Amino acid sequence: MKTVRTPVLEIAYNQAGPADGPVVILLHGWPSDVHDYDGVVPPLAAAGYRVLVPWLRGFGATRFLHDATPRSGQQAALGADVRDFMDALAIPRAILVGYDWGGRAACVVAALWPERVAGLVAITGYGVQDIAASGRPGSAEQEHRYWYQWYFHTDRGRAGLTANRAELTRLLWRLWSPNWAFDDTTLAATTASFENPDFVDVTIQSYRHRYGNAAGDPRYDDLEARLAAQPAIEVPTIVLHGEDDGVGSPASSIPRDRLLTGLIERRQIARAGHFLSRENPDDVVAAVVRLAGSAA
Repeated sequence: MKTVRTPVLEIAYNQAGPADGPVVILLHGWPSDVHDYDGVVPPLAAAGYRVLVPWLRGFGATRFLHDATPRSGQQAALGADVRDFMDALAIPRAILVGYDWGGRAACVVAALWPERVAGLVAITGYGVQDIAASGRPGSAEQEHRYWYQWYFHTDRGRAGLTANRAELTRLLWRLWSPNWAFDDTTLAATTASFENPDFVDVTIQSYRHRYGNAAGDPRYDDLEARLAAQPAIEVPTIVLHGEDDGVGSPASSIPRDRLLTGLIERRQIARAGHFLSRENPDDVVAAVVRLAGSAA
């Protein structure tokens, strides 16, 4: 594990592969951590890529530099963190891979700073939140899938996350990836990252902010205003979506993927769920290699 300082954070990250290789940044989801890519990193590193896997704000050994900084998990913050991470390591361009929170961060960078993105693997598709439209309900089935988000809007939900973060993770992993047979060791390796002192605050703010029920960090107001326009993503993009994703079905993401104007491939992965990079790492590796080839 290495660390690097940005204007806001000390970001912890893992690195593999040659220092002069094409850069690939792998961005994890919630509730998860860098172990999302345990099956992805070795083959990419062996193929000559410089692979970087950071812990997002509120996870693992990543820390805020100042006590006064709002513990925000809003989308603009997540995207700015990735840009700042690249700046701190003097990385001009990289292929970005992500899903869930990490996918949102990757999409934010690709939308706002496309010159920094050589290619995008968007697991589950276009991830920029439409906060202005967040008050419109989805189908009853989709609302049911989001039960945990409504839970986190309550004081009881904050207390439940604080007390039961490992138990909640086990439940959500089972619901979201029903064909993934993970064990207790795998679960414990990841939930250790949730002992970060800011995990609960960042999580709660993220789920409340996306529905307009929590203020954002003012430093990101300008970026949020740009994201509110739902900008198109023009960089070369491959979408992967597990057919058994318990958060959102492949069909549910198709309408918003019209904003991926650089889309070169969309694949549905049989039997894969939300944690696709753990369940089908070879498909993620293949997508990165294809993007790298198209950019060469």
